[in-house]
Amino acid sequence: MITRIVKLTFREDAVDDFEVIWKESKDKIIQSEGCHYVEMLEAKVPSNIRFTYSIWESEEHLNKYRHSELFKKTWSKTKVLFDGKPEAWTTYKHSFVEK
Repeated sequence: MITRIVKLTFREDAVDDFEVIWKESKDKIIQSEGCHYVEMLEAKVPSNIRFTYSIWESEEHLNKYRHSELFKKTWSKTKVLFDGKPEAWTTYKHSFVEK
């Protein structure tokens, strides 16, 4: 399993536009083969930063999604709203602590 974290910085006037895109696409993303979880996080400050957080069966599944028509369509609408270069990390969970 891998976790993908993507930091997206939007123009102040474009945040609401991204929220609409997210609402339209999140249910479709979770239905992608190998996707176990997806959510969007909002930075407290500055409020124009969002993070997508998704868990995938493997990097191959993530890459299959990244080459899909769904991704291409969603990304083309999203990238015109940026106020900074997106940053992305693919991570592996080594351990966790439970209370």
